[in-house]
Amino acid sequence: MASVGAPPTPELLKAVRNERNKPAVFRSLVVIRLLNAWWVLTFFQPDEYFQSLEPAWRMAFGDGAGAWITWEWKNQLRSSLHPALFAAVYTIADVIARRLPFTAKSWLLLAAPKATQAIFAAAGDWYTWQLAVKFYGVDSSASWFALFMSMFSPFQWYCSTRTFSNSLEATLTIMALYYWPWELLGDKLTEKENPKPAKSILHLPGTLKSLRMSLILAAIAVLLRPTNILIWATVAAATLSRPLVSSTSVVTMQTVFILFREALVCGALALSASLVSDRLYFGEWAFPPYKFLYFNLSQSLAIFYGRNDWHYYLSQGLPLLSITYLPFVLVSLYSPPSTPSEALTRGVRTLAWTVHVTILTLSLVSHKEVRFIYPLLPTLHILAAPSAAAFLTTPAPAPTPKSPIPKPRLRHKRLLTCALALHALLSFFLTLLHQPAPLTVLSFLRNSYSRLHPDGHSDELFALFLTPCHSTPWRSHLIHPALRARALTCEPPLHTSPNTPERLTYRDEADRFYDDPVLFMTTELWPATNAAAAAGAETKAEIPRYIVGFEGIEPVLLDFFTKDPGSSFGVRPTRVWQGWNGFFNEDSRRRGKLVVWDTGLYTTSS
Repeated sequence: MASVGAPPTPELLKAVRNERNKPAVFRSLVVIRLLNAWWVLTFFQPDEYFQSLEPAWRMAFGDGAGAWITWEWKNQLRSSLHPALFAAVYTIADVIARRLPFTAKSWLLLAAPKATQAIFAAAGDWYTWQLAVKFYGVDSSASWFALFMSMFSPFQWYCSTRTFSNSLEATLTIMALYYWPWELLGDKLTEKENPKPAKSILHLPGTLKSLRMSLILAAIAVLLRPTNILIWATVAAATLSRPLVSSTSVVTMQTVFILFREALVCGALALSASLVSDRLYFGEWAFPPYKFLYFNLSQSLAIFYGRNDWHYYLSQGLPLLSITYLPFVLVSLYSPPSTPSEALTRGVRTLAWTVHVTILTLSLVSHKEVRFIYPLLPTLHILAAPSAAAFLTTPAPAPTPKSPIPKPRLRHKRLLTCALALHALLSFFLTLLHQPAPLTVLSFLRNSYSRLHPDGHSDELFALFLTPCHSTPWRSHLIHPALRARALTCEPPLHTSPNTPERLTYRDEADRFYDDPVLFMTTELWPATNAAAAAGAETKAEIPRYIVGFEGIEPVLLDFFTKDPGSSFGVRPTRVWQGWNGFFNEDSRRRGKLVVWDTGLYTTSS
């Protein structure tokens, strides 16, 4: 015991500093992520909008508000909890914006979900840091490196403020891991060390409350994305197997009983909230996790959206998530770092196993996307932080009266500078330069509609999108409920069975258009209009004011409308807007500029 009047120990000073830093760091993270969200001006993947903002728009503003509800929602594959969050945000924003001019109102409705997700992203960064503090010690180099790695991660900068369910899942997962009582992986103290042991380690002050918080957050994450169960199955297996491998484990039968009891109660609470939310949204009782697994695995519909090699997550997923952190990530996955506590060291090893199990299991599924393993990224940062800190810093010198908490010094500064510069360039490129047109084109359409129809009412088909399916956001960015628009769809073949000729030869609407654009426009897009034109009837109501598409279809459009039967429509496509869409695109159909053509059939000038 320290004597009265003795200077505080370095450990105490570090603990005090950590407590003082917590609120300040979180505030700084919120500001940074808000700026991050503001500067994400590119399109990544349609699920950012169609699995969250579109159903949220419908919840907030009703069926007549023009939201595009995809087949997944019609068939109850998704939990309504995620869009319900943004529906509440939309409702609040709408109340605030009612007396504002439309420009300000639309800005607020666009900004509100991004700001909300930015706060969740900041929370993910903060809990990554604090879980690293729990494992590696307060004010340790490794814990600070975990925070810095999260902040300077290009993938975090690109995705954390987007409204993907995976983004929220990542935050919920790291929060749940932080609250999980990792002491369960420890051993009993000797009688001298603990003369009055508790009946269960979960009876220690605050432990049970922390466990409940962890279980509720984990349950919500699993309800949002059922594959999240892989992480928690690994954690549960590591915890419940401890008595089998160690006779001194703190996990007793009473502890196991408490764990099952709390898991049942907390899971039931989360499930009840989900069931009620889904009942209100779908109008009937539904259990989306079952439908999700049934359609994607049993019916093999996931492969309709792409098939990848078995090694995708190893050869592409981890490198894309890690970028220059990859060497440290691989080292930590092969040999997880140690901590000051044996129980916490086992916790770090368990985190490594969650990565192994998740990647191995998801590699068995044909359809793969890097964002499916995105919830592992905070864990990867925590695992890699010690080796990164050891490589890039020198050990701190011994404490002195003048410097009770000495700081380590950076080394390999040139490598660090190059790595940070690469991350900055990637972040700049991905958030500002790669596929910005799908967002800017909707700004053009939204502003054009406001100018052409200041009263907000019109029956005309304002825009037709001849693009690959879901190439742009929808009502969450069009805003106007009366702005009528149509786009090519890509509904999967729900009516077919796996591996049947019907399934293998199925072509969705977008496929059929790109297979033969002229045939599609003649027989599917405007068949009634063709008949009306042949009879000399008015056809303007069937033709949109604007056609939106990538510039590769321009020769086809011009050819169609200058020859029969398209020439009878009187359409003369004229470019009125074009947007640069990046240096390259892996989808050949999306290459080149995104263009808006005025059909010339409407008297009001565009």
